[in-house]
Amino acid sequence: MESLRRGFSTGACAAASATASAHFLAHGSWPEGGNVGIVLPGGRRVDFTFSADEAEEDFAAASVIKDAGDDPDVTHGACVRARVRLASPTGDGFLFRAGEGVGIVRLEGLPIGVGEPAINPAPRRYIADNVRRCFKGTRLEGASVEIEISIIDGARIALKTWNGRLGIEGGLSVLGTSGIVIPYSCAAWIHAIHRGVDVIRAAKAPLAGAACGKRSDLALQKELDLSPRTIIDMGNFVGATLKYVRSRAIGVVVIAGGVGKLAKLAQGHLDLHSARSSVDLAALSRRAAAHGAPSEVCAAIASGVSVRAACLAWSPLARLIVEDARLVAQRAVGEGTRIGVAVVDDESRFWAYSAPSGSGDGGEAKLGGGG
Repeated sequence: MESLRRGFSTGACAAASATASAHFLAHGSWPEGGNVGIVLPGGRRVDFTFSADEAEEDFAAASVIKDAGDDPDVTHGACVRARVRLASPTGDGFLFRAGEGVGIVRLEGLPIGVGEPAINPAPRRYIADNVRRCFKGTRLEGASVEIEISIIDGARIALKTWNGRLGIEGGLSVLGTSGIVIPYSCAAWIHAIHRGVDVIRAAKAPLAGAACGKRSDLALQKELDLSPRTIIDMGNFVGATLKYVRSRAIGVVVIAGGVGKLAKLAQGHLDLHSARSSVDLAALSRRAAAHGAPSEVCAAIASGVSVRAACLAWSPLARLIVEDARLVAQRAVGEGTRIGVAVVDDESRFWAYSAPSGSGDGGEAKLGGGG
């Protein structure tokens, strides 16, 4: 099987654009051949094709089209532009500004301060390192510069991301710790989970939700009156979410998802993707039998009927699933966080709910309106 092609982050593209612009300031000409080389944090040198946009004596601007490789990245093909302006011949300082399509941080908890451009610390470092490298040995060595990063149409693209929930307004974030995008590595999703947890913690929210999908997200809003900004879109990454929650000691988290996914969690799986986990139907049948399910229901479960159909045939099964799933998640997260689990129905309501222990009902599972 042919391996998937790696790509480059927005941070790497911004570094390449900034380096091409810095080259013009330092040498009075653009890099030869329309290509510019940068050094990524791991020491790898890579070349980018750039477009020379504009230049004057004290500023220059260039752009790079992002290639995310074979990763399904919403910013693949975006135009990342950097405008570098000479601020002072001394000081070795770097001031970053948000241009068109780059967001501004409006909530605490992110690695960038409120009011700052959403350009993460790692890209800031290697953008600055590459500009310094370009200036070395020229009249601009040690100069201070202002760097404005833009992502054309970034405000529209950002609507497809979590930026609004994370408190980043007006555009995209400039990300990329290593500068490399590994296809389907899910690193960007897990990064977003981490930032979502940080924002919730900084806001001191008494209760957070963790949703497997859109219906679950909506159910948490309906049933628990949660703000979208206190809900983490964790997808299949229950384990990654709980691991980070454990390190940040969020007080109460309610996990919500479809009955099939939560049946996997109930059986100890912390990655709910269909390619990496599945429901053990025989074990689910035995669990149902031990709690009084009719023999025909148990036989149907064991023979491959869907978990949803089994719960419709015998409603206590949904309660068993949320109870077991809550215990698995509680063990994973430790004692610093109380966990609740809700199975969500097709109408985005709680079908069955096992509340966090200590919340007044001892964590007892209940059937919701969808049962």
